[in-house]
Amino acid sequence: MVTGRRALGWSAGLMAVYGLVRLVPGSRGVGVGWTVGHLAMFAGLALLGAGLVGLWRLVGRGSAWGRVWLAAGCAGVASGLVQAGIDLYANAVAADRADRSAVFDRVRSVPGVQPLVYGTVPVLLLYTGLIALLVLLSLRRAVPWWSPALVLLGTLAMGASLDFLAVGAALHLAAFLPVPDTGRGRLRPAGAGAVRGVSGRSGARAAGE
Repeated sequence: MVTGRRALGWSAGLMAVYGLVRLVPGSRGVGVGWTVGHLAMFAGLALLGAGLVGLWRLVGRGSAWGRVWLAAGCAGVASGLVQAGIDLYANAVAADRADRSAVFDRVRSVPGVQPLVYGTVPVLLLYTGLIALLVLLSLRRAVPWWSPALVLLGTLAMGASLDFLAVGAALHLAAFLPVPDTGRGRLRPAGAGAVRGVSGRSGARAAGE
């Protein structure tokens, strides 16, 4: 299973694919373009959920705030997955854009669907959870301060216009690069390994002299 930094990186890449597909003429109509874009979005969100779990593990499973922000982020991911699933279903059963809009109207008329799936709260939960987990890691010097800052900047770009999805995803990808690998043992501040290596070499020289 892809987790941690790799999951976050693949998630950003797939969201960039979704953003680029949206810019292709005709991709927003009923057809292959819509399906490809939303499949990329669905997979990207699923991997982002795995990435959130990886960040939570880095923060520490005993951290109460870590659990809070993980729950918030996962709630947003779940909502996004439901939305992507609805979009894929509507595109599959509709004959044209008007028919697809009618399907959306029927789905959104179900009580709770509009605020819980298509509202702004789920999006805020997702990215607030993601940024907060990165901030916790930044406070522990596990990631640089600009990592959560780039995620915030990318999220604002996406929120300004869906045409900037690929730009926002690229900023997210850059932000995820310094995230430690969750499979490398205990978390330590950046630079600790280098200091340890220098100390080890100095000790070896002293022993040989």
